[in-house]
Amino acid sequence: MENQPEEKIKILYVDDEENNLQAFKATFRRDYKIFLAISAKEGEEILSKEDIDIIITDQRMPEKTGVEFLESIIPVHPKPIRLLLTGYTDIQAVIDAINKGQVYHYLTKPWEEDYLRTVIKNAFEVYSLRRENERLTEALLKANEQLEFLLRQNLLS
Repeated sequence: MENQPEEKIKILYVDDEENNLQAFKATFRRDYKIFLAISAKEGEEILSKEDIDIIITDQRMPEKTGVEFLESIIPVHPKPIRLLLTGYTDIQAVIDAINKGQVYHYLTKPWEEDYLRTVIKNAFEVYSLRRENERLTEALLKANEQLEFLLRQNLLS
């Protein structure tokens, strides 16, 4: 592998409560590159400008729920791993998160720092494995095309 400095994991945290956003940033800013959004709309704007690895969103927000936000971004931004964070235990939200929002993990507030760190680490491993799988698939398709070309050349000679 190439010797490049390891880039920080890019996390978008969407929550309508400013205190939660600032607490998250204060806790994790040294370990990750943090992007904060106070609304789903602001989250979408950040996603249009940045390559985000992991999205963490609160479930209960005024304009869109976290599940609605995650579901709405899948067609345009399918790659980031999605985490749902909520202060409420709502089984329908959990079901919707998994089925509609393709959520990797469901967390409850208040989050516990070490546990959230572990979830982020595991989520990024999944993200990295998916990217590597895409890279290997592309390489395999290219090699297959080259082999087919060589085979045709041999058949024509």
